[in-house]
Amino acid sequence: MPTYQYKNLNTGETFEVSQRITEKAWTVHPETGDPVKRLISKPGIAFKGSGFYVNDSRPSSSSEG
Repeated sequence: MPTYQYKNLNTGETFEVSQRITEKAWTVHPETGDPVKRLISKPGIAFKGSGFYVNDSRPSSSSEG
């Protein structure tokens, strides 16, 4: 289940919530009733090293002919 980050618009507090993808985003904090907004954050995966670039899987241009 993905974890989403929310920001309380009144206090500026941020918190995380595990929700299903099919669930709608929260608009109010469940405990305080304050308005909240879902934040967009970077994905938790990074591809590093060789083998993850387009030019690594293509034949070199010198062999084309």
